[in-house]
Amino acid sequence: MTQLSVDPQVQFVLDNIATIVGSEGGSLEFVDLDGGRLTVRYTEGRNDECPECVPSHDMVSQIMKTSLGMHAPHVTDLELL
Repeated sequence: MTQLSVDPQVQFVLDNIATIVGSEGGSLEFVDLDGGRLTVRYTEGRNDECPECVPSHDMVSQIMKTSLGMHAPHVTDLELL
C-alpha cells in the first residue's frame, strides 16, 4: 500500500540531502514510498564556475542510500529518477 505522506525519518534524510543539492541549484522531490521502496526525483543543479561541485546522480544516490541506512533502515530500496 502506498503511503500518502513521508514518515519523519525519511523526511529527515530528504531535507538534509535537499540542502546539499540545493546549494548548487538542484532539487529533490518525493515521489512515492511503497513498503520499503522509496522513489525520489533528483534534478541536477548547475554551476558554471564549478561544474564538478554539482552532485552527480550517482553521488546523490550513494549519499541517500547511506543516510537512509542510518536514519530510515526500513527503506530497503531507492529509485532515484
